[in-house]
Amino acid sequence: MTSSLLFWVVLAVLAFWAVGAYNRLVRKRSEANTAFGALEAEFAKQVALALQCLPEEEEAGQSQFEGGSAFWSGLRGAVLQFNASLAAAKARPLDPERMAALGAAHEVLNMSWDRAERDDAHDLAGPRLPENISAERQQLVRLSVAATEQFNNAVAQYNDAIDQFPASVLAWIFGFRAARGLRARP
Repeated sequence: MTSSLLFWVVLAVLAFWAVGAYNRLVRKRSEANTAFGALEAEFAKQVALALQCLPEEEEAGQSQFEGGSAFWSGLRGAVLQFNASLAAAKARPLDPERMAALGAAHEVLNMSWDRAERDDAHDLAGPRLPENISAERQQLVRLSVAATEQFNNAVAQYNDAIDQFPASVLAWIFGFRAARGLRARP
């Protein structure tokens, strides 16, 4: 009789532990997804700013801003690639492959913007981008760096939660997979 009671007590403790551990894993995954939502909002602002700056395709050579059509074509391609990667990552923000693609697309977009700012320093005709656009972009970059750090912290906590034994057994059973963060741009 005592061994039967002990068995049921141990089984009940294990069941309550499993439910608590599962809820913790779900909560950590939800926190990472929420942090990505904030990051996605900041990235969407960068996309909107870039799209606002782009001339119409047929007017790419005669933009309201100074600079050649090669720059605008490069920026257009970079922002469209980044926007597509952002949409894919938004569907599954903890998918490592999608986050790797988003990170690469973000780097390409940043290199396109940096090219404009770098070339402006040596352009005798004047800046390619107006000062207010450059200042707004710098503000958006600062906000996205903060959002990226929050997302990376949430991803690290999620990954730690699924790596801890014995919760890792539940993570394996229920299909929780390690996520990947993004590189925060300084």
